Amino acid sequence: MKRTKKNFLFQLEDIIERKRGEDPETSYTASLFKKGINKIAQKVGEEAIETVIEAKDNNDDLFLNESADLLFHYLILLQAKNFKLQDIIEVLEKRNKK
Repeated sequence: MKRTKKNFLFQLEDIIERKRGEDPETSYTASLFKKGINKIAQKVGEEAIETVIEAKDNNDDLFLNESADLLFHYLILLQAKNFKLQDIIEVLEKRNKK
């Protein structure tokens, strides 16, 4: 699949899935999965708070970086719960049809 802005998140999701099985000593992603759902959820919460804090300031670069961290960790949380980004898209599409 050619990398485009449209499908990059799905590619990132595949990368996360692959890294899940790597050595936790050398892969940050694998280390989060090894620590379990509570640690992953905690990281999402931390990144969400940092994103909100940066949204209130005027540094767009910091806001975008924290937003990227939040999205990355959220994708990890989805996989830890055995869901995919497509599952979330389907929920949003259903809401849009109402």
